[in-house]
Amino acid sequence: MIKNEVRIIGGEWRSRLITFSGGADLRPTPDRVRETVFNWLGQDLSGKTCLDLFAGSGAIGFEAASRGADRIVMVESNPEALKALKLNAQKLGAKQIQLAAMDALKFVNSNRQLFDVIFLDPPFRLGLLPKLLSLLPLHLAEDGVVYVEDDDILDPGTDWLVWRKGQAGKVYYQLLKSKLAKNG
Repeated sequence: MIKNEVRIIGGEWRSRLITFSGGADLRPTPDRVRETVFNWLGQDLSGKTCLDLFAGSGAIGFEAASRGADRIVMVESNPEALKALKLNAQKLGAKQIQLAAMDALKFVNSNRQLFDVIFLDPPFRLGLLPKLLSLLPLHLAEDGVVYVEDDDILDPGTDWLVWRKGQAGKVYYQLLKSKLAKNG
């Protein structure tokens, strides 16, 4: 098993490394993109509840935890990735991380929690973003936002407001606000 590493770029665990196993669909959000996203969200996520729906390496979820988020639910179905997430959470003492070993669509359809920030970075090849975006307003807390990452410019549809957007290499990313959520 090949070990890959990603450095946490800000917060309490700044410069700490997390490790993960390789895989075709595992591509951690690049440092530059994470830096931009957390500049948009604010460096301090104290009091926030986050959902990392396709946790993978956990880079963005651990970044949110490092920046003070109260609770981060990381959803991952790959057993190897889950094992690495658990080991990294233990290594960092990340008590605010809750792991959910299940398919992301099943989680969204069965869970009724509300989140302030939802990180949505599914494997590009699956084309899940349109379907997931139609389900996520029910999971957003008042003034909640959804981060999406894709390999092409995404049209989120009429139910979403593109609050911020950027591109780094072949990665397109956006911060969306729901027009359907309570205060969207």
